[in-house]
Amino acid sequence: MTDSPATAHDLAVLQAQLGREPRGVVAIAARCVCGNPTVVHTSPRLPDGTPFPTQYYLTHPAAVAAVSTLEANGEMKVMQARLGDDAELAAAYRDAHERYLEERYALEDVPEIHGISAGGMPDRVKCLHVLVGHALAAGSGVNPFGDEALQQIADRWSPQRCTCEAVTAPDNPEETS
Repeated sequence: MTDSPATAHDLAVLQAQLGREPRGVVAIAARCVCGNPTVVHTSPRLPDGTPFPTQYYLTHPAAVAAVSTLEANGEMKVMQARLGDDAELAAAYRDAHERYLEERYALEDVPEIHGISAGGMPDRVKCLHVLVGHALAAGSGVNPFGDEALQQIADRWSPQRCTCEAVTAPDNPEETS
């Protein structure tokens, strides 16, 4: 995983992507080929004190839309069923959970969410957005369901193909930070 510091421009793009001010930004965990944020690395405790288990937050609107389509089409149920039937897949998913926790604990161990990763890991498939965010942040081969979801949406969105034209930052991003 290679985080990069969030610049004022990144924060402005994130605000445009999310439609609100981004919270708890630690860094940018993955970027579009054009350089815009795709996944934000979020603090395990937000500035207002709220525990926040989703440390890899998928923000790219086209990626979010493509993953939402997978969820709406029932892909999580299919993955969940496979998780119960495939011991090797379950072990890889548990490993992804453990890595997720290790990465969060490196920032802060928040007692309220200790041992809880995100996306349903390690026993459920609950949120493909989180799993895709983790796969993009950690790289291929870490989160099996995140990797699979990325393959399934490749015709609609890919981190190697820029689709950011609809999301732009204000001309003077310093004004938004």
